[in-house]
Amino acid sequence: MTDAVIAVQWLEGLQQTLEPWPWAYTTIVLCALALAAWLANFVTKRILLRGLRRLVRRLPGTEGGSNLRVISRLSNVVPSMVIAAGIRIVPDLPPQLVSGVISACQAWAVLTVALAVSHALDAANELYERRPDARSKPIKGYLQVVKIVVFVVAGLSIIATLLGVKLGPMVAGLGAATAVLMLIFQDTILSLVASVQISGDGRVRLGDWIEMPSQNADGDVIDIALHTITVQNFDKTITTIPTKKLVTESFKNWRGMQEAGGRRIKRALYLDQHSVGFLDAAALQRLEQFAVLGEYLREKQAELTQWNTQLEAKGVAAVNARRVTNLGTFRAYVERYLHQHPGIHTDMTLLVRQLQPTTEGLPLEVYCFTRTTAWASYEGIQSDVFDHLLAILPAFGLRVFQASSDAMLMATQQQRPAAE
Repeated sequence: MTDAVIAVQWLEGLQQTLEPWPWAYTTIVLCALALAAWLANFVTKRILLRGLRRLVRRLPGTEGGSNLRVISRLSNVVPSMVIAAGIRIVPDLPPQLVSGVISACQAWAVLTVALAVSHALDAANELYERRPDARSKPIKGYLQVVKIVVFVVAGLSIIATLLGVKLGPMVAGLGAATAVLMLIFQDTILSLVASVQISGDGRVRLGDWIEMPSQNADGDVIDIALHTITVQNFDKTITTIPTKKLVTESFKNWRGMQEAGGRRIKRALYLDQHSVGFLDAAALQRLEQFAVLGEYLREKQAELTQWNTQLEAKGVAAVNARRVTNLGTFRAYVERYLHQHPGIHTDMTLLVRQLQPTTEGLPLEVYCFTRTTAWASYEGIQSDVFDHLLAILPAFGLRVFQASSDAMLMATQQQRPAAE
C-alpha cells in the first residue's frame, strides 16, 4: 500500500472522527495548508535560495546585488502557489472565499514577477554601466520606460484577476481613455523623447560638467534617468533637472574644454592711460636686458630707424618720427612671456590685445589656454601669470588704474601733525 493511499485513508478517518464538529476538520486542514506554505517558503529561501546565491556569486560579473534580489523576489511566488493549489481541497469553504483566495494568490504572483523583472532590469543596467561606452550612451532612461510598461501591464492584470474578468476586453475598454492616459503620462512621454535626443546626440553624458543658471546647476552630472538628470554642484549640493529642460532650454557643457586639453584664460589688466608714453634711450637700454625683449627691441629699432630715415630724406619734420612706446613693448613682453610659460598651451590661440578704453582705464586683455583643465591647477597658473604681470608693470613705466579712495587722504592727514 502506497504512502498516498495511507494518507488519504488517515484523512478520511480523521474526518469521520471530527464529524460532530464540522469546522474542526476544516480548521485542521487550513492549519496544515498554512504549515505547508511556511515549509515551502522555508525550503525555498533558506536552502534553495542560499545555494543559488553562492552559485551566482561565483559567476563572473555578478558582484552587484540586483541579480540576487531577482531570485529573492521570485522565491515569494512559491508559498502563494501552494496556497492557491491547496485551498481547493479544504472542505466546507464557501466558493466565493475559495475563488477570492485563489485570485489574491495569483495577483500576488503577478506583482512578485513584476518586481522581479524590475530588479532584473536594474541588474542589466549595472552590467551595462561597466562597459567603456556606457557613460556616453546611458540606457537607464529606456529601462525606466520598460519598468513603467511592466507595472502598467501588471496593474491591469491584477485588477482583471481580482474582478474576475479577462484582460483582453479590459484593455480594449481602456482604448477610449487613450487621450486621458496621454494627458496623465505627458511628462513621461516628453521625458522619453528628451532622453532619446540626449542619448542620440550625446549632448550630456555622465561625468560632464554642465552649467544651467536657470536651474541653479553648476557641477558634474552624476545620474541620467528618465525624468531627471542629477547634478552635483561644486559646493556639494545636489540639483535635479527635468530631462526635458535640457532640450527646451539652453545650458553650457564644458566637456569640449576638457576633451581639448586646454582651459581658456581671458582676463584684462586695466592700465592708467596717463602712464602710457614713449621710451627714451636709457629706458630702451634697460629693457634690452630682458631676455625675451632683446630680439624684439632690436627688430623694432631697425624698423623705426629705416622709417625715420625715409622721412628725414623727404625733409619731414622730426615730430613725425615713430618711436617705441612702453605699452607696445609691454604687450610684446607679455606675449613672449606667455609663450615661454610651462603652463600655457602654445598650440592654441594666444594673443595680447587692447580693448576699448573705458572710464576704468585701458584694458589690456590676455587671451590664452592653459595646458591643464583641472580647476585648482588652472587657477594656480592664471594667478601666477597675473602676479608676475602686475609686479613687472613698473619696469615699463606703466601703472594699473585703480579707483580713488580716501585711503591716501587719511594717510596724509595722519602724517601732517607729525610734520608740523
